[in-house]
Amino acid sequence: MAEDNKVNGLAWFVAGLGVGALVGILYAPKAGRETREDLLNGAREGSEYLRNRTRQAAEQVGDLVDKSKEHLGDYVDRGCDSAGVLERLSADAFSTSFCALRGNHEEVFLRFLSDASVLDSWRKFGGLETLHSYGVNVAEAMRGSGYERAQAALIEVLPESHRRFIEKTRLNFSLGDYFFCHAGARPGVDLDQQSSEDLLWIRNVFLQFQGSFGKIVVHGHSPTSAPEVKPNRINVDTGAYASSILTALVLEGETRRFLSTDAGSARNPRP
Repeated sequence: MAEDNKVNGLAWFVAGLGVGALVGILYAPKAGRETREDLLNGAREGSEYLRNRTRQAAEQVGDLVDKSKEHLGDYVDRGCDSAGVLERLSADAFSTSFCALRGNHEEVFLRFLSDASVLDSWRKFGGLETLHSYGVNVAEAMRGSGYERAQAALIEVLPESHRRFIEKTRLNFSLGDYFFCHAGARPGVDLDQQSSEDLLWIRNVFLQFQGSFGKIVVHGHSPTSAPEVKPNRINVDTGAYASSILTALVLEGETRRFLSTDAGSARNPRP
């Protein structure tokens, strides 16, 4: 393997999003106040656990290597505290460098800020929960109207730091043998030529492809019950918004391992 393609001296901690954020977890909205609070508390405990595990892993690799965290997107729409997730992420209070990639849900969030009609579809996959987390009255939007009023209300209360954070999210990140993005990449297209649409939304064409992308694609977007390790891609989306299982991938040198809120132990990825 060529020297410039190795992951020498670098430890990556990749949060499986499309599921939520390493630091936030986004909670599946369910009926009943007590059930909602139980989910919220459990998710917070799980995210704190995983945050501590990644910090411990960073300490184990020592001070002689560069350490960074990559988050794969979908910080909003997955439950009742999207505003809290963005507040924590935008504060950037991490012990290592931090790269936030954009997910399709952040893309829709940004579109709504300039086009109220986006809420007609957004309200069907998490938009109402996100608006409610900012204190926006969603009664009209639930009935399919009042989109402009909801947009104006969000713009009025949205912290500038949250907006800047989302606007600055990247579509992809490439280093060593790995290419990081939210959803995946289109086969037959060079990684540096991928469209934003595919990086944020692609699914079946990407998942079914068994050939090489030139680098190993690390992604989320398509939830699975356990992390997937294929010759050409690694999927770290374990659907934390519904399963309460949040997964992080640790890449150190040529080794890989997972940290998970499931059973509280590290797992070695299958080849």
